[in-house]
Amino acid sequence: MSHDHDHETNFGSATSPLAARVRAMEALLIEKGLVTEAEIQDNVAYMDSRSPVNGARLVARAWADEGFRARLLSDGKAAAIELGIDAVASPELVVVENTPDVHNLIVCTLCSCYPRNVLGRPPDWYKSFEYRSRAVREPRAVMREFGFEPPGDTRVAVHDSTADVRYMVLPIRPPGTGGLDESELADLVTRDCLIGVDVPRAPSAAQA
Repeated sequence: MSHDHDHETNFGSATSPLAARVRAMEALLIEKGLVTEAEIQDNVAYMDSRSPVNGARLVARAWADEGFRARLLSDGKAAAIELGIDAVASPELVVVENTPDVHNLIVCTLCSCYPRNVLGRPPDWYKSFEYRSRAVREPRAVMREFGFEPPGDTRVAVHDSTADVRYMVLPIRPPGTGGLDESELADLVTRDCLIGVDVPRAPSAAQA
């Protein structure tokens, strides 16, 4: 199973009616001359350039460079800018590190606050009421539905994003990856790992 597709099992799709309204609003704005189709497409292209690939790059650099890891955990926004990621206008970015003792899970219980400048648009399931309510009440059950559950003696810490503070997970580096370069390490990090519903797999496990 790919862990980057929209997870439909229990969380469903919440954006189809919204997408239709957005298209209608775009058509109205163009008709009134307030915006052009080219301007809309430029903005879409910019949004698409912000993706989980950026978060994966941050994780891979942190795995490979202890100094960068410390800076990422101290000031996630500054570390993202250091790596050339456009996060100047982003709210505060707090990066929480998984350890053998603690596994972190990110949610926004009120709406869909998400580090878009670093990770792009949130998946539909992240915005669904089902995920927003269950991630707090039963985080292990939610992660289990994504095919992952931390060991029983690992504490699960749930972080609630806000308009002012966004969160991203720094996963544990998988064993057996000592010979990989940063690009290869980044390939192991999916969007779901950065939210905390999954973890990176070693290359052999990822291909299984």
